Amino acid sequence: MNEKLKAFERLLNIMDDLREKCPWDKKQTLESLRHLTIEETYELADAIIENDLDELKGEIGDLMLHMVFYSKIASEKGAFDITDVLNAICDKLVHRHPHIYGDVEVADEEEVKANWEKLKLKEGKKSVLEGVPKSLPALVKATRIQDKVKGIGFEWDNRDQVWDKVKEELAEFEAEVDKDDKDKMEEEFGDVLFSLINYARWVNINPEDALARTNKKFINRFQWMEEATKKDGKLIQDMSLEEMDVYWERSKAFK
Repeated sequence: MNEKLKAFERLLNIMDDLREKCPWDKKQTLESLRHLTIEETYELADAIIENDLDELKGEIGDLMLHMVFYSKIASEKGAFDITDVLNAICDKLVHRHPHIYGDVEVADEEEVKANWEKLKLKEGKKSVLEGVPKSLPALVKATRIQDKVKGIGFEWDNRDQVWDKVKEELAEFEAEVDKDDKDKMEEEFGDVLFSLINYARWVNINPEDALARTNKKFINRFQWMEEATKKDGKLIQDMSLEEMDVYWERSKAFK
């Protein structure tokens, strides 16, 4: 524990030095760091997808630096400091885990999540959806919305009902495609995606991870196809779809 505290203290001291002496660090604001933090978060996500633990260590460090940086700027404004931040999260964790720090009993993970959402409402939240960030990517946002409403019991009884909803939404989307109503098509396509995300939850698939995996697979196969056609002295942009499809099928054996 002592080594951990020393390492954290070292980071805090370095942050103080940088803020005082480095021209770039001195100029940074909460607003200027925001987009960099988002970028670092995506880099962390990439390291997780690649299962690169060495890279993950570095990305965690980058994000931790950002959290310390925000706290430093806030302390300069007289708002709060890193001590307030850490105490606040500790207090919140203790309060929202009465099954650990109190006398509440829970049967499983689902009860823990349900209690969490109910406690937040008791804390003064006006809506169970209040904690869903507005700027989340739509796919992640849909997942979080569904998780949160499930926490207070707004949920289907079984996954067959959810799959029936998927089929219903697909039929409604197809009907609007036949009518060629662009606005309605977009609305119904959104409903299809939302219902598929819901079904993914029921079969314990994270839709963001699933799509990221498919994206990676497609990129790997397409780039293999580009290299293979180049080796054969062909330009992929000059090939017919039928010719490209031959290489695409071959790529599946390698990627």
